[in-house]
Amino acid sequence: MKILGIETTCDETAAAVVTLDDDERGRILSNEVLSQIAEHAAYGGVVPEIAARAHVEVLDRLIARALQRAGTALPEIDGIAVAAGPGLIGGVLIGLVTAKTLSLVARKPLLAVNHLEAHALTPRLTDGLAFPYLLLLASGGHTQLVAVKGVGDYVRLGTTIDDAIGEAFDKVAKLLGLGYPGGPEVERQAANGNPERFALPRPMLGRRQADFSLSGLKTALRIEAERLEPLATQDVADLCASFQAAVVDVVVDRVRVALRAFSTVAGHPTALVAAGGVAANGAIRRALAAQAGEVGLGFVAPPLPLCGDNGAMIAWAGLERLRLGLVDDLTVPARARWPFAEAAPAT
Repeated sequence: MKILGIETTCDETAAAVVTLDDDERGRILSNEVLSQIAEHAAYGGVVPEIAARAHVEVLDRLIARALQRAGTALPEIDGIAVAAGPGLIGGVLIGLVTAKTLSLVARKPLLAVNHLEAHALTPRLTDGLAFPYLLLLASGGHTQLVAVKGVGDYVRLGTTIDDAIGEAFDKVAKLLGLGYPGGPEVERQAANGNPERFALPRPMLGRRQADFSLSGLKTALRIEAERLEPLATQDVADLCASFQAAVVDVVVDRVRVALRAFSTVAGHPTALVAAGGVAANGAIRRALAAQAGEVGLGFVAPPLPLCGDNGAMIAWAGLERLRLGLVDDLTVPARARWPFAEAAPAT
């Protein structure tokens, strides 16, 4: 079984081919990603119109390259998976229309994939992980703790009530005059800073619900930065280190709460999983690995190239859905918003 995956929900254009081996393990045959960082850097963030135009200009060639590097051709593909949301609607439409066209012309099943679900299922591609597991999904636009019980079977245990973790990192980077994308820049600066210099708050620490709130932390950092202006190089490093340490403490505490709630909705987890762009942050990964070890769980995070948006995760989610007969028709819509876990359980 071979699946072509297409991803265009934000500022990466991606296409990949994933196969299922005889031992039921996934294998990536190709994974082509074109980043648009250079196009958006001058604006300090993603400009939707620029992103959509960039997808149009390269997507067809990228799909052809993914097929070529996988050593296959469109007639040999068993299904076409595409991220149908959530995301910037212009980009989502470009990927979805392209996938529908290929599906119609090649007479292949169309698999409309939720971008968040693709992140959630990536550990099954990379590590063959069994259900159920606890997922921390953390990216620029999303921060959720989810019990992943099966394909299409998710229970949200916690979410952010304001900023997503990645969004907070990006805003801090912009506030401190760092480059774009902000998250990796903050992490680089933090490596040279003193995490104990600034007593920043840990919002929601100790709360019974596994929700996040980061706007107060971001505000506290802004107040410290304004107090010190003009900022010296070490000031910036110390602010980044203190901010990152606060985020790590919050993440560990929120995951601890979610682990306690997990048993009531899904039994015993097979592992603690981190996915999404923020899962590439080394400090967060190390803290979660230590926490998982304390409670006797394994910790799984995708390799760094699969933490960000990519076509392989879309192809794999499509493969998982195709095995269950979850095929879409050509009327499936593009969705700017598409929660993959609709409601938190009663507390």
